[in-house]
Amino acid sequence: MNIAVIGSGYVGLPTACGLASFGHNVICIDNNEQKLAVLQSGHMPLFEQGLQELYESNNSNIRFSGDMSDIQNAELIILAVGTPMSDDGSANLQYIYAAANEIKPYLQNGAIVATKSTVPVGTNDEIERIIDNPNVDVVSMPEFLREGYALYDFFHPDRIIIGTDSMDAFNKIYNLYAPHIAPEKIIHTNRRSAEIIKYASNAFLATKIHFINEIADLCEQAGANVDDVANGMGADSRIGRKFLNAGIGYGGSCFPKDTNALAYMAGKYGVQLGIVSTTIQGNYDRRFRIAERINEQIKSVGQNARVAVLGLAFKNGTDDVRYSPAIDVIKNIHHNPIYAYDPQAMKNASQVLGDNIVYEKSVHECIKNADIIVILTEWPDFKELESVTFGRPTVILDYRNLLDENIMQSKENVTYKRIGK
Repeated sequence: MNIAVIGSGYVGLPTACGLASFGHNVICIDNNEQKLAVLQSGHMPLFEQGLQELYESNNSNIRFSGDMSDIQNAELIILAVGTPMSDDGSANLQYIYAAANEIKPYLQNGAIVATKSTVPVGTNDEIERIIDNPNVDVVSMPEFLREGYALYDFFHPDRIIIGTDSMDAFNKIYNLYAPHIAPEKIIHTNRRSAEIIKYASNAFLATKIHFINEIADLCEQAGANVDDVANGMGADSRIGRKFLNAGIGYGGSCFPKDTNALAYMAGKYGVQLGIVSTTIQGNYDRRFRIAERINEQIKSVGQNARVAVLGLAFKNGTDDVRYSPAIDVIKNIHHNPIYAYDPQAMKNASQVLGDNIVYEKSVHECIKNADIIVILTEWPDFKELESVTFGRPTVILDYRNLLDENIMQSKENVTYKRIGK
């Protein structure tokens, strides 16, 4: 097929490169001139494991353009533009509606417009109204790509949701994926169900994260171990172990905006989502409570303490710092300077953090002579601390429960603290 992908972000680029690897002709459209220049030079402007290599092995099937008229031969147009959170918690739809208006003049009869952007229920109805062409099908096809694992999720999806009442459109998209993905994973719904599936999925996962963080607080006061509790819970097939990892709360470009958008959407329909609302507030509060723990530790060590922070991205495997709980925690640490390291996210973090951050080039440089080491993102690189000899008293606040507790507690000069114990 001739496929156009509108938007070259964390959804658009893995999708475009993945479809190109299936042998399709893909053009990726973006109006950001700086990003476009990087793409046209043959480089990916964001970090996603394996993405650069996938592009290089399939670059004959993919090209990048800032000219919307280049989509005029496309049979499938995928909308993958941002839908950021507005001040009132709703999804900001200006970019996707602008994209719909921009593609409208170039759509051929029989084309399919598939929305991968996360959008509230009814948005695809409005896109259909904007396009105003009975010979073009508008389909809701939400994405489920985890940042850091986007390519794995593209090639090994749990499900492909195709929301449409048009059997012709469904069959075309089904045939796009069926040769590469188990057909039973392709689920057909109507458009509005597909729109809600995405929000409901993310809200449920966010709720699991907040729930285990609350249980971790209980474990700390009651003499229990949250890891044991999570393992015991997760052994129940109805619950599962995934997303029961206690820490500093969820972040990123999806969970915060999607939970807020779902609550806002429900309010418009007169429905109260109490669990979702509690999750939103609890997750917001958690990062400030974590920062307060760090501030109390600094007070006990002394204001001359050298504080090293490991982790700036909202999770490992990405350079994305949008709504990163690590960033919010750092902003609320009352200390100057703070030494920080992240394998991928320091450039992005430097654009949102203040001047009191000293960015180091490695784990070793960051923790050198540190009195307090704080782990805020679960990068495997940080397990290096398990083999370090500490020659001075050092407090390690492992707020991702990343390190082996037995190893760390056996080390001389180390006071090791973790979440939920």
